[in-house]
Amino acid sequence: MAEHNKRIPVQHIVGFVLSLVLTLLAAWAALRSDLSTFWIITSIMILAVIQAGIQLFMFMHMTESESHNGHVPWNMMFHGFVLAAIVVAGSLFTMSFGHDHNKHQPHEQHQQQEQHQEHSSH
Repeated sequence: MAEHNKRIPVQHIVGFVLSLVLTLLAAWAALRSDLSTFWIITSIMILAVIQAGIQLFMFMHMTESESHNGHVPWNMMFHGFVLAAIVVAGSLFTMSFGHDHNKHQPHEQHQQQEQHQEHSSH
């Protein structure tokens, strides 16, 4: 029969509050601070790494004895980190050098004007 623990999950509450504080701090840095873009991106990335650590050790039970005798799966953490780095780098690349819909608009307007002039001359 399973044991029923009615303890207050202090570790989860602390992790949740810390995650909220870090998220609000990142939102403040992006929306309200006077920092340069470089420092905003750098601070958000540092806060994200800290929050990922909090998530891993407070919510994912990384060091509990019930999870493979306290063994930390470094291999899985490495692959997760690489995947997250690829997603972040791809997002930053897309936001920096992505397709601009307004870039081709003057050319299209010029073509439409030429077509309109051709139709009006007939």
